[in-house]
Amino acid sequence: MRKRYKVLLLILAVFLALFVIAGILVGMYAPKIVEEQIRQNLKVKASVGKISLSIPFTVTLEKLEIGNLASIKRVSFSPNLISLLFGKVVIHGLTVVEPVINLEQSADGKLNLPVPEQKGGKPPQVYLTSIKVRDGRIIFTDRKVSGPGYQIIADKVNISVSKVLLPVTSLAANFNMSARFSKTDLKPFGSAVFSGWIDLPAKNMDAELEVKDMDITNFSPYYGNFISNKKLLSSKLNLLSTFKAKNNDLHISTDFDLSGLVYAQVDELAPPDLMKNTLDLFTDKNGNLRLKFDIDTKLDNPALSGDKLKKTILKAAMANLSSQSPEELVDKVTNIIDKYKDFGEGLKEIFGK
Repeated sequence: MRKRYKVLLLILAVFLALFVIAGILVGMYAPKIVEEQIRQNLKVKASVGKISLSIPFTVTLEKLEIGNLASIKRVSFSPNLISLLFGKVVIHGLTVVEPVINLEQSADGKLNLPVPEQKGGKPPQVYLTSIKVRDGRIIFTDRKVSGPGYQIIADKVNISVSKVLLPVTSLAANFNMSARFSKTDLKPFGSAVFSGWIDLPAKNMDAELEVKDMDITNFSPYYGNFISNKKLLSSKLNLLSTFKAKNNDLHISTDFDLSGLVYAQVDELAPPDLMKNTLDLFTDKNGNLRLKFDIDTKLDNPALSGDKLKKTILKAAMANLSSQSPEELVDKVTNIIDKYKDFGEGLKEIFGK
């Protein structure tokens, strides 16, 4: 019995000694190796502050810098050593802490994402059993819509993706993604949460997207005068969309609620804004625009172009008219006519003088 304990202690001591030696070697040589691999494959400079090993075999990288594209406080993961014998890379528990990603779109519409160099030979298959991103930040600078660069920041980015436990044979994955949006002053103007499950091989999905208190005026360069020819100073979007896919047929059902529309003041002598007044036809008595619409597309190739989305929203707005009472519509149309009438009388008075 004592001999068995001595053998176990000897094995444990040898394992610990090898682990310590491996840790020292990794700490000494691994950072340079990782930096060189990133430089060769992505053609950008990289630096790693520290790489360490911990029981039961977890690799941790600290202070990872990838050119001007990204800086990450810490990355940790546990590789499956047995899978390497079969030419596969299986990684458990990939965790990325406080990444900062700087995305830029040039004037000609190109993103600053490096393209990995294609080398000869078949690359090993990589499988991730779970991914977590904690307290990330994505800074998007768009020089296509503005020369100096129009900037939107998504911070408090948290992502969790993990395989569905039951049934064991399922390839579906649960996911939860959340972010808060702000401009360069870091004053938040809305948030979004996307959660549910997806099975890519089977092309099935059941998920929900919720947007809360989003001031859409911060996206004005992208929607142009679709909402109004008159400049919006503030607005608030609350949105709930459900995504259900079966055998690649994706159905998206959306409840769209736009409220608190505040318009910039214009010259009183300027003609009334027809688009603004037309929008009033679809709002309720409190000036809120609530729409419900559905989109059918494919999960592996969702056709959600801007033009198609605009047509869908306008169709839903037209459907709003049928839900309003005749009295409400008469009052709104009369109000619009009165505005144009007042404008005409004002012109007569000016030219009469």
